[in-house]
Amino acid sequence: MPVVSAEKLIALQRNADHVRNFCILAHVVSILLARTLPSRPHLIVAVQDHGKTSLSDSLIATNGIISQKSAGKVRYLDSRPDEQLRGITMESSAISLYFSMLRRSSSDEEPHQPEEYLINLIDSPGHIDFSSEVSTASRLCDGALVLVDAVEGVCSQTVTVLRRTWTEHLQPLLVINKMDRLITELKMTPAEAYTHLSKLLEQINAVVGSFFQGERMEEDLKWRERMEERVAAAAAKEAEKANRPHDADDEVNHMPSAFQEKDDEDIYFAPEKNNVIFSSATDGWAFTVRQFAALYEKKLKIKRATLEKILWGDYYLEPKTRRILGQKHLKGRALKPMFVQLVLDNIWAIYDATIGRMDGKGGDPAMATKILTSLSISLPTYVLRSKDARMVLTSIFAAWLPLSTAVLVSAIEFLPSPPAAQAARFPAIIDASPGARFVDPHVREAMTSFRNGKGDPVVAYVSKMVAVPESQLPTSERRAGGMTAEEAREASRRKRAEIARRQALSQPPGAASDVDGLAAAVQDATLHEAGPGPDHEAIDDPEHLIGFARLYSGTLAVGDEVYVLSPKFSPARPEAAHAAARVTITGLYLIMGRSLEPLERVPAGVVFGVAGLAGHLSKSGTLCSQVTGAVNLAGLALEGPPIVRVALEPANPADLDKMVQGLQLLVQSDPAAEYEVLENGEHVIATAGELHLERCLKDLRERFARCEIQAGEPIVPYRETIVATPDMAPARHPDLPRGTVVDVTASKLLTVRLRVRPLPVAVTEFLERHAASIRPLSGRPTAGDGGRPEAGADDEGRHGLGPPDAGPPEAGVAHDDGDEMATAGGRILSRAEFRQGLKDACQTATADREDWDAAMERITAFGPRRVGANVLIDLTPDGVCRRFLPEHQLPSSSADRDADRAHHPAHPLPRDLSDQILYAFQLATAQGPLCHEPMHGVAVFLEDVSLCATPATTDGTRPEPGTDHHDPPPPSHHPAAPLALHHASHHSSHEALKTVRDSIRHGFLDWSPRLLLAMYSCEIQASSEVLGRVYGVLTRRRGRILAESVQEGTPFFTILALLPVAECFGFSDEMRTRTSGAASPQLRFAGFQRPAFVDLDPFWVPTTADEIEDLGRTADRENVAKRYMDRVRTRKGLFVTGRKLVRDAEKQKTLKR
Repeated sequence: MPVVSAEKLIALQRNADHVRNFCILAHVVSILLARTLPSRPHLIVAVQDHGKTSLSDSLIATNGIISQKSAGKVRYLDSRPDEQLRGITMESSAISLYFSMLRRSSSDEEPHQPEEYLINLIDSPGHIDFSSEVSTASRLCDGALVLVDAVEGVCSQTVTVLRRTWTEHLQPLLVINKMDRLITELKMTPAEAYTHLSKLLEQINAVVGSFFQGERMEEDLKWRERMEERVAAAAAKEAEKANRPHDADDEVNHMPSAFQEKDDEDIYFAPEKNNVIFSSATDGWAFTVRQFAALYEKKLKIKRATLEKILWGDYYLEPKTRRILGQKHLKGRALKPMFVQLVLDNIWAIYDATIGRMDGKGGDPAMATKILTSLSISLPTYVLRSKDARMVLTSIFAAWLPLSTAVLVSAIEFLPSPPAAQAARFPAIIDASPGARFVDPHVREAMTSFRNGKGDPVVAYVSKMVAVPESQLPTSERRAGGMTAEEAREASRRKRAEIARRQALSQPPGAASDVDGLAAAVQDATLHEAGPGPDHEAIDDPEHLIGFARLYSGTLAVGDEVYVLSPKFSPARPEAAHAAARVTITGLYLIMGRSLEPLERVPAGVVFGVAGLAGHLSKSGTLCSQVTGAVNLAGLALEGPPIVRVALEPANPADLDKMVQGLQLLVQSDPAAEYEVLENGEHVIATAGELHLERCLKDLRERFARCEIQAGEPIVPYRETIVATPDMAPARHPDLPRGTVVDVTASKLLTVRLRVRPLPVAVTEFLERHAASIRPLSGRPTAGDGGRPEAGADDEGRHGLGPPDAGPPEAGVAHDDGDEMATAGGRILSRAEFRQGLKDACQTATADREDWDAAMERITAFGPRRVGANVLIDLTPDGVCRRFLPEHQLPSSSADRDADRAHHPAHPLPRDLSDQILYAFQLATAQGPLCHEPMHGVAVFLEDVSLCATPATTDGTRPEPGTDHHDPPPPSHHPAAPLALHHASHHSSHEALKTVRDSIRHGFLDWSPRLLLAMYSCEIQASSEVLGRVYGVLTRRRGRILAESVQEGTPFFTILALLPVAECFGFSDEMRTRTSGAASPQLRFAGFQRPAFVDLDPFWVPTTADEIEDLGRTADRENVAKRYMDRVRTRKGLFVTGRKLVRDAEKQKTLKR
């Protein structure tokens, strides 16, 4: 097929009903990874080595971009060299394809005029390290192709991609790939393959059904809560208006009598519904039930619609009478299911006739000729005589069941067009967006009704920023005639300046002056040197950021001005600083895989590239023609946080600015990468895994920074917690409860009493699940606060810490004033829901349940960073700190505070120190006492804060007023009273901060401290031959086996294990090396846990006589927790107890005679 011109594709964009947008989602399990396809805006989900690359190449070949023979080998959408080298997809990419289809209702009718379609295909990675690319690309699509390996079946990543299609309301199309493995590897008969495929479909539908049941249970709970509220409101109204009881009765009668059940019939995959494709991308064939129904319509004299329903399932064809029988009418006859008899037997016969299947003697040419005659297929003579049996096999299938035809026709028939998809998807997506009830109805109507007129609102979602070299932009393509005179002079000037700079840097002391060096450089430089050589390209080919976007309403043209909305934008507060910026669109592009085609304007429903957003948008965002009432579509949940961090430094210190600028470009163009500068000045990059880190470093060195960069040892996060164990050391204060600390400031003005306790496990898990609900709640004004937000709620900087007087809140932070909003952490709970959930979690506490119930009502803050799983509870009589979830007015009033201040004007009141206490709590929980890692699952009870009117003397007594010559005069008579009061207050504030922070750390150490390790959930698929080697590698890496199961009908085992992240560097390479590539692990972050081998007190030493007798004074067994703790303390430059800095000092002397 000839190459389709870009003008043809651009013309097809105007007909939205003939546009399809889908993406291929992949899951990587084996050594290679499959690729996505370019077609309508739909989504394809697959497993590593599941044929995604071959599938996408086959679709691209239909447009003549690559040849059909090279499909699966070129990997066209893998444009990066490391993608080609590794055989996996690392970045999502898109391409637009043309497809023409003839329609006819039956085989006897003449086809209608050909219908032309535009297929926008997005290729997404399948490796777990690049799952963020899948998350960001899924919202651009209307459907998804979900690829599942016919042998490996449902894996953990398969569940992940199915959940992504469910949450994004995408229409999925299942592709069961690698059907050839059932024939060539497992040697299954057609009947066995049919049974295997039936069980595989049941497993996939069970996963989808679990999503539906979870959603149904949540809706049922909400319905019951609404019913209870209405009944309570009706009862209250009846009691208030006893003389008009009919009003309440009318209200109750209008309530629905039962919960409205949803029909789940359309959510499951079934071949008779034509939403399942059976394929072998390697051999280039695919089919659906509808295709074979059309083939057998005339022969069996059964209507096509009827055949589509009975070709799959327990239906049997009686050979003599050609009657269709159900299973109950077999009456003992050994008949094959129709799917086996009419479909699988024919495919198995082709494999037997070409490559041989059972006896291993090769194919049967006579049988192959007979099959070609029966199928009315003619192949060239050189193909039939070829000794390459695989070539004959692929040629037969390409003529009979071409892969591209089955996939594209199914995508057009089953996946929705942009208008239909937006009408079905976007009401729920808009309702789940931040500040949904403040979205302009005009904007909502334009998106759901697919308005694309000139006056309609423009709404587009930018999923990510793509870095493109300037030489690859359409506007900078070199002309055939070469550079103009102006371009040549400019290039020569830049070359001379670069030569002069290099000579100045390498010039030794006493050499010629800079002017002489520059003059020499000008004389030596020639126009030829300024040409496009390799060094010139490295300097003069900067990276430009292009937005990867989808337009949902309106029409966007070059030169239009739109607002860029960050992920923190909320229509409830559109005036928030830096939440929206007005930009001018400088370029629009049609994305064609490895190239870009310029566009003048883009209609709604199209995936495109947009220029002009650099510096205004980081990672993802929303484009809208208005800021008031705009919708935020960028609140997407990533599959996992970046967990692997390394410190970077340039090999040449002079390249530090280059590295910082390169890191900023990298963070903008990578959805999962994060960059921060630590307090010690280290530049740290956080990535999703080892492979992701390797790709980021390669891009940083070769594209963004263009300098040599050195990476340090990986930085693994830990958490510090406390537990109660029988062998704990005695409490520091035997007369006080464990964890209680009473401390006095250095000036003896302030006394603080607090108690540190472990949080109940259920409460800690609740706070972890609903961390996204805490920050918006902490920023809302509450009763009793005088309309002021929670103290400390917005005084933290970028890293979550900042002094109490740090100024305004973080730029761009917008809190929703509604009851619900959606963020990256999911649906945010209202204040009432959060309070009730916290109470329910406290009910599971095994001890002191009543105390915990009462304490939850007096929570003041969460930490660290205001959203962690640690709580500060104010138990002081007067309520020093404001409550986080107050139900009533605080007991004291501002009048009482003013009266107390007038009585003691020289010193601050305890409540005046609330900001310092809150900030000290944030500091203490952000840096625990073990190794300055964040605390986890700790409750701090503030029991008392008292102030002394005068400082104590050295003997502990307090002088009488006026008797001591140091006693100052009353403040009102002192000439410097205001300044003295300010210094006294300032001094007391800083003393309070330090005292509270140290007291929390001392109370923490009064318990038995523990380190929580970041853990990976590991899934490995391996055969029985390498199972022992897999266990050996897991044991050496301190892994814990959770489960082992055999995949029925296959020789493969699925192993589930937990591994510490600290032990996982190089784990995948070792596993592949030890098993010769037969096993490859899938690692997914599973949170922070306390495995058995590290469930020790880092400070444990033998104390009892039995321990000393068994283990010795220093203990023969290694304290693994202490080793991890010392490793972190060494990296941070903290003191390490017991470490020898010098060994064998006498051997280090240098003696001279």
